[in-house]
Amino acid sequence: MISSVRSKAMEKILVVGAGMTGASVVSLLRQELPKSSSLTLWDKSNGIGGRMSTSRSNKCKGSTVDLGAQYISATPEYQQKHEQMYTELLDAAIFKQIDVKSMEGHQDKQPGLKHYVVPNGISSLVKYFVNKSGSTVERSHQITSVSKDGNGVKVTTDQGLSDTFDAIVLTMPVPQILQLKGDIPSLIDGKGIRSQLEEVSYSSRFAVGLYFTPDTVLDVPWAAKYITGNPCVRYVAIDSKKRGNVSSDVGPSICVHTSAPWGLEHVEMDKDEAAQEILAHLKQVHKGYHGSPGCIVLSESPAILLAGDGFTHSNFDGCLESSLAVHKTLTGSLQSKV
Repeated sequence: MISSVRSKAMEKILVVGAGMTGASVVSLLRQELPKSSSLTLWDKSNGIGGRMSTSRSNKCKGSTVDLGAQYISATPEYQQKHEQMYTELLDAAIFKQIDVKSMEGHQDKQPGLKHYVVPNGISSLVKYFVNKSGSTVERSHQITSVSKDGNGVKVTTDQGLSDTFDAIVLTMPVPQILQLKGDIPSLIDGKGIRSQLEEVSYSSRFAVGLYFTPDTVLDVPWAAKYITGNPCVRYVAIDSKKRGNVSSDVGPSICVHTSAPWGLEHVEMDKDEAAQEILAHLKQVHKGYHGSPGCIVLSESPAILLAGDGFTHSNFDGCLESSLAVHKTLTGSLQSKV
């Protein structure tokens, strides 16, 4: 059950984690916040997208490859529940529906599934929501401490940068939340949810991107292929073909994903060593928070929320469900001041 946070008017909100959940949170909140309010996204990496990442080649001009999420699969339930969002993304040409017959070995687990690719790269989906929100994005901001500071929330990074906000939403993976210092440990213990948070686990996969020059021809009948019987490689995609974005001016690119068991077994392996082993054979949520609440309110005043697909399920709709839960929770407090 989601309850609204009742606190003072929120003029300054921080969302930590510039992945799909964080981006959709700021996009939804922008529709409710007064124009004078500020929305800020902090992310520990140099870019945005999180597990919806698109890599660009330094040598092959214009060549990109999706290394994270490969495509979006929507069940009939979520097609209806998030119909407005899907329609918006299709109308804006962010989404493009695909026929999975081009994906050899793919099997739909339930009737009525629809599948979508992002022609300009999966990270452009995240960028769409960020740009729509008009948020300030700060990269290389890895937070280490979150503490109450009067009526606000003080946040400190590993570089010693500190700032205070009226509310904060933490969307990074749960293990990173559990490592935070300040008031977070005592708030978690006070809610009695530490054991439940510790039960949230993520599967690990390695991904390798390969880039080729424009004169390269990859003569295969499929856009993507699921591999069975290989202890390492699970999935291979001709990325531009998968996205329906083939160009004679840009060379093809390939994405290779390992299986989840191989990724878990080699999670500490050096990435270059892992890449070589993967080529020789040529992070999703594994267990979410009990009850899939969408978000957890650690503190009502000031507002401190935990969110992300660790509190729902690991796909696009799971991120939307979490951001909608955050929106409902925070906008209740905003509306209470009208």
